[in-house]
Amino acid sequence: MTEPNGADGDDPTDPLDAAGVDPVVPESAAAGEEFPENAEVRAFLRDIAADVRGDSSESKQLSAILYRVSDLYDPEEETSPEEIYLNVRHIMRIKAQGGIDR
Repeated sequence: MTEPNGADGDDPTDPLDAAGVDPVVPESAAAGEEFPENAEVRAFLRDIAADVRGDSSESKQLSAILYRVSDLYDPEEETSPEEIYLNVRHIMRIKAQGGIDR
């Protein structure tokens, strides 16, 4: 079906990108809170990451995401939910484009 502006309804363009909006919540007091060190949660997430890792690129990506989330609970690592979100979003966009060279 064609939209009034001549575009079809299957346009893969991200509407947030088209509007120049980044959905990540801006830096705030809540965003600045650190995750407490929690070896049990960290180990649990890393065990799941190891369990889901397989030969497919999707399972490897999911495993990497889970492992990165576990870093939130590791005092040796410096990351934030926003950094993880932006990284995952970037990876998914590259995958949707068919690779980095497109």
